[in-house]
Amino acid sequence: MRRLRIGIIYGGRSSEHAVSLASAAAIFANLDRERYESVPIRIEQDGRWALAEHPPTLASAADTIAGARLEPERAARSTRELHLVAHPGDETMLTVERRVGAEPGSDDRGHAIVTSLTLDLIFPIVHGPYGEDGTLQGLLELADIPYVGAGVLAAAVGMDKAVMKVLFAASGLPIVQHDVVLRRDWQMDRTGIVSRLTGRLRFPLFVKPANLGSSVGISRATDPDTLSSAIDLAAEFDRKIVVEEGVTPCREIECAVLGNNDLEVSVPGEIIPSHDFYDYAAKYLDDSSEIVIPAALTPEQTDEIQRLTIAAFRAIDGAGMARVDVLLERNTGRIFVNEINTHPGFTTISMYAKLWAASGLSYPALLDRLIALACERHAEKQQSRTRVL
Repeated sequence: MRRLRIGIIYGGRSSEHAVSLASAAAIFANLDRERYESVPIRIEQDGRWALAEHPPTLASAADTIAGARLEPERAARSTRELHLVAHPGDETMLTVERRVGAEPGSDDRGHAIVTSLTLDLIFPIVHGPYGEDGTLQGLLELADIPYVGAGVLAAAVGMDKAVMKVLFAASGLPIVQHDVVLRRDWQMDRTGIVSRLTGRLRFPLFVKPANLGSSVGISRATDPDTLSSAIDLAAEFDRKIVVEEGVTPCREIECAVLGNNDLEVSVPGEIIPSHDFYDYAAKYLDDSSEIVIPAALTPEQTDEIQRLTIAAFRAIDGAGMARVDVLLERNTGRIFVNEINTHPGFTTISMYAKLWAASGLSYPALLDRLIALACERHAEKQQSRTRVL
């Protein structure tokens, strides 16, 4: 059988660029070479697309995340620009290789060599804005090519924590008390907003950019002064800030879901963070946080968390995969749905992969399932009419 040619899109124009490299490196290392031909498509931090000469490795991605050595990133740069053909057709991508003029100072400005590249499927593993927020998914929809993961709506809602909570509440899911602050309003009336928040919500508070992941820009506030500082930080990353009541004391439980229509759910796992909460440093820069899989839960708690995981996935019209994070209040046993991540970290040691490994599904087999689900969803969409007559 002919191998499927899969374009793996990684990098991206967001603060989660380095995390995406690590996810992509794991995919490249574990795709079955007898079944798939992988094509590395890198989006630089300035937004340019390129056909990478070499895919990222786990070692180079780890260096990039730590900021210790950026040379592997530079080595991966390519002079071959890549452009997605944003309409259905035989050509998926166009590569552009620019050549400078032969004589310096002459009128010959050089030329560009354009070639086409046909792909069978796209595996987007771009975390954060301009990757998992529906923008990239919309482009892939225009191209009418199968792709792994959430569609436009689910990706957009899964990225926007404020809108996500609206849909969760409408679906009857338990969520924490929260409020939303717009950056422009914050700049105009800091005192009034702090007064509003402290009047409605109880400390500690967690302050988050609405449209970001990997715990970037998140802070824990314990009084009005730290609340102001936390909003300042979150406002550096987004125009919309979510302020949530902390659940204390609590356990952080995560659960994975897989499927389009017929959904499977993993065993739940627990994060025991090394910091006050599971922030960026605890996730990527130190190894002192503890992960317990499966989490030590009663059968009733496990059933309820798995039920809420599926309900959250359906609430946003998810597809392919997602990881749902819940908060379990120790004193009362109450469970709150915190958020859903439609493009979770995807290294072999990321929580999503580890949850499935503990549930009996290996990382290579997980890749196979996601690719099959992408093909299934695309085939189903082809049944819809695009013309009246």
